[in-house]
Amino acid sequence: MNDKLVFLGLLYFVQGIPYGLQSLLLPVYLRGAGHSLTHIGLTKILYFPWVLKVLWAPLVDRVGTKRRWLVATVSGLALTCLSSAALAPEAHFWGVAGTLLAMNALASVQDITVDGAAVGLLKGRSELGLGNMAQVVGYKAGSVFAGGGLLAVIDVAGWGPMFMLLAFVYFGVALFVWGAPVLDNELLRGQAEGRKGVQSDALHPWRVWRKLLSVPGTPWTMIYVLTYKLGEQGAVTMFPLFLLDHHMTARELGFWNGVIAMGFSICGSSLGGVLLSQFSIGSLMRRVFVMRTVSMVFQSSLLTVLEPSPLMKGMAVLSLSIQHFLGGLITTLTFTTMMHCTQRAEESVQATHYSFLSTLEVLGKLMFSALAGGLVDWVGFPTAFLLFLVLSAGTALHIWKATDTGALREQPK
Repeated sequence: MNDKLVFLGLLYFVQGIPYGLQSLLLPVYLRGAGHSLTHIGLTKILYFPWVLKVLWAPLVDRVGTKRRWLVATVSGLALTCLSSAALAPEAHFWGVAGTLLAMNALASVQDITVDGAAVGLLKGRSELGLGNMAQVVGYKAGSVFAGGGLLAVIDVAGWGPMFMLLAFVYFGVALFVWGAPVLDNELLRGQAEGRKGVQSDALHPWRVWRKLLSVPGTPWTMIYVLTYKLGEQGAVTMFPLFLLDHHMTARELGFWNGVIAMGFSICGSSLGGVLLSQFSIGSLMRRVFVMRTVSMVFQSSLLTVLEPSPLMKGMAVLSLSIQHFLGGLITTLTFTTMMHCTQRAEESVQATHYSFLSTLEVLGKLMFSALAGGLVDWVGFPTAFLLFLVLSAGTALHIWKATDTGALREQPK
């Protein structure tokens, strides 16, 4: 099991690097350069390849091996980092945007492959919980490394050396994957049978979609992953920019939001994996979603304090830490729910099924975070955060109902 966790954690770590660059470093960089919140929000378009990944998931399912796909995509990420290192963002903004778009495209293909590997490797409730903990913790650690860590040193190290370091990391991981023994064992079990089924369905794509939608629990899971992060995502995106406008410098924000708060997120994700091995997912989700709504009330109240003060900074850091801790815990619970649903599907469409669910998860977050900046510019921070709070409370009610009468209801023993 330890080999599986190291393998999955490392791959999700490098997969989180593009997200950290774009969600933590780029918004602060653009806001410091005087760009509007609407403009910053529109940079979320760079995440668009993640929305389309379900279209090429069947190709990853039936062509080549997982090892080759992983080595190719991680090596491609290294090459895009080398390209970014040669560009100055002040003079070549669109060139940098193009390399980040390419990084997202490659990372989305890598995600399909490693998700398929995880579905095949993880067995039983305990392994599912710990494996998804490795997934979320690894991804967020990569985000912290690329976003918070590099944001804190970019003024000293410079743009070019920063991307040279990332290229070195990616090339090292590509070599690790090439020789990883975990890919020689249970990961490829039954691959021949699964590939035959996919090739048969390739000529009839609607058969694949019928198989995906007929998997037990899929309709409820689709609605859930589209909506569970809406309120939280708006707050996570906009509250740091509120602090940048009123209370903190970019360097302070990079440390408190990009490192400390994300550290709490990783702790929450880790705790989620441990709790899942001991308690039912339904009871955990019901309690944690209520706690998240309460934390949103606390954070929204801080918007009324505009004058900078040590007390306000302390309350803001506390709010960010609680929000990220609960968000990390919820993410582990969510991805475990998704993977549990996917394991009910035929093996020939499991990677495609999981990619479909994770695409909806990204789509829900991406659409709202792209609109959140324009919403704040239009109605202001207090009104926008009231909407975020309502959305968060609505999700908690949705989960509560599902644990009583829906998909998360405990079955009698």
